[in-house]
Amino acid sequence: MSVKRFSIRVTADPRGRALITVPFDPDEAWGAKAVHHVRGTVNGCRVRVTLARGENGWGFTLNPSRMLATGASVGSDAVVVLAPEGPQRGDLAEDIAAAMAANPEAGAFFDTLAQFYRRAYLRYIEATTRRPDVRAERIAEVVGLLADGIKERPRS
Repeated sequence: MSVKRFSIRVTADPRGRALITVPFDPDEAWGAKAVHHVRGTVNGCRVRVTLARGENGWGFTLNPSRMLATGASVGSDAVVVLAPEGPQRGDLAEDIAAAMAANPEAGAFFDTLAQFYRRAYLRYIEATTRRPDVRAERIAEVVGLLADGIKERPRS
């Protein structure tokens, strides 16, 4: 997945927080999703944020402490570097990707999960490398859980 680098003037959201609107469509750059979990930097300070669609396009906010850490303030310019966080659907093994494609609800829900939950599901499946029969069962189980909107596999 490609890294996006841009400079932007920081604006204010209705609550007074710094609003950084991205000058590109993340759906076109990284695939269509309801929200995009991304990592990167703002003025060289590392951030993990969620891009959401707003009135002026896609963007994210910085709370006052993050504004202080990044040196970003309303009206100032900021240099931003962003990339998708965690495993993306394009990174999945062929059998997992095929199962997600066969169940669009599961795939769409997988896309909205934070990397922690995506990786946990994938670790659960990948733990079956020596048993292909169990792998198929686990893929079916995970796709079913995702289709039902369950973020985390229930503990047995």
